[in-house]
Amino acid sequence: MAEKGNFDFIYNPIKEKMRELVSHINYTTYIEKLVPVEIDGRYIVLETPTESFAKYITGTLADKMREAIIKADTGVSDFRLKVEGSDGYAYNSPDEAETYSPPSNLDKKFTFDSFVVGKNNEFVYAAALSVANDPAGTYNPLFIYGGTGLGKTHLIQAIANKVVAEKPDLKVIYVTCEQFVNEIIDTMFTSRGPDARDRGNKLRQYYRSADVLIIDDIQFIENKKAVQEEFFHTFNELVSKGKQIVISSDHPPKELTALEERLRTRFSGGLLFDILPPNFETKIAILKRKAFEKKCVVPEDVLTFLAQDSGDDVRTLEGRLTKVIFASRLHEEPITLALAREALSEAVSEGKEEITPDSIISAVTAYYRLSKTDLTGKSKKKEMVLPRQICCYLMCELLSLPLISIGKELGGRDHTTILYSRDKVENMCRVNDKIAKDVDDIKNIILKK
Repeated sequence: MAEKGNFDFIYNPIKEKMRELVSHINYTTYIEKLVPVEIDGRYIVLETPTESFAKYITGTLADKMREAIIKADTGVSDFRLKVEGSDGYAYNSPDEAETYSPPSNLDKKFTFDSFVVGKNNEFVYAAALSVANDPAGTYNPLFIYGGTGLGKTHLIQAIANKVVAEKPDLKVIYVTCEQFVNEIIDTMFTSRGPDARDRGNKLRQYYRSADVLIIDDIQFIENKKAVQEEFFHTFNELVSKGKQIVISSDHPPKELTALEERLRTRFSGGLLFDILPPNFETKIAILKRKAFEKKCVVPEDVLTFLAQDSGDDVRTLEGRLTKVIFASRLHEEPITLALAREALSEAVSEGKEEITPDSIISAVTAYYRLSKTDLTGKSKKKEMVLPRQICCYLMCELLSLPLISIGKELGGRDHTTILYSRDKVENMCRVNDKIAKDVDDIKNIILKK
């Protein structure tokens, strides 16, 4: 922030206009005591000596102040107030003030009660619960890392859901790193015209006004210098104000080598917790929980079969269960070990036709009226990206192929892209009924060929 007094050349003409618009006592008592400390886009930031000054100006003189600013014609068109020694604004103009509403991108099913606790995650579960009960009290920042599909998103959304439900006076912001990156890049590089800087300031103020900021998959800001710079300052300001930050990643900070050292250091300065793969008993508990949520009765021998050789990914485990339940409903048969074996051998269709990458690609392209070149190409248009991500999801669900192999089938994409697409579609299916229906319709086409 610039030194006080540097902006008198802008504020003095405004003061002269205010002298004409307000009473002498208001002018000498309040207006003369204001000190210009910053120019923030189209706003002049004025500092008041006390909170009571700010309240009086806000309630009595704000309209006259804006009128004087416009008449002075100094290049600014509005003002903000802050109390001396405070970081936040005591007054924002009416067209800037926003009514906070809880985040709409949370999955309500992601709660602490629905999270299956085992030896692999009991400590991180306790830490997450502690943060939800007392934001910024003990663990700040809280950094949760681990392989994909182990429950990171579940835990950090559980924090958000609990704080929203039990502490409605706190402003909670939950955002995926992809969304954060896109917003910053859009504001910094694609905005044009006189409102461009103002949009950037509003976005900056939005994130820096959070009481609890939760960012999922922070590794996606690697190699994005401008975004890292913005997040660095947001991180510092929130921590300095005593606000809670929760971050998830697929790797610990020290392994995010494409991240600036100063960010890695700050991430490591909080509490780091990793989620380990579940053991066999925890896998059985997870399957029982998922079967209960899906309102299905699954025999113990089937649960044991599903838990065996299922790898470390909890989503893969749930995917195996989903295949069996789908096969049971498709054939209108009870879930048995024989049916489970058949379902996981990818022979659930009546004609016993083998499901292949090509059959899935053909079903998706036909459904969305695209060509295979469109689906496997590099276009980032929405009408191409969503079908491509759904195709990734279905290949992961219906085929027992390595992620690298799926990536090759879809234009040579790497395994991290496949994982990201799979997880994104899975999350969208939970909150978007249309996408969930599209996925089910395409799955029916594939399995009934």
